[in-house]
Amino acid sequence: MVSGDRLLIQILRGSSDSNIPFKGLCQLLRKIGFDVRIHGDHHIFTKEGVIEILNLQPKGSKAKAYQVKQVRSLILKYKLGG
Repeated sequence: MVSGDRLLIQILRGSSDSNIPFKGLCQLLRKIGFDVRIHGDHHIFTKEGVIEILNLQPKGSKAKAYQVKQVRSLILKYKLGG
């Protein structure tokens, strides 16, 4: 498992979106204040002050690349993650 700070840097760098562990991505989102609701394999993340809702599903043990891009854009837009 990739540590939280290393994973955040890897996501922001954007060079390996298809190689982000799904479990690590979920933990990172919870760490930066998102609430999660799970319905089947859909992990739905919401955060007060963030208009968008993230609906993530795993692709094996990895996160889907386009969903990692969505997470990156939210982190940058709302200046999340420290």
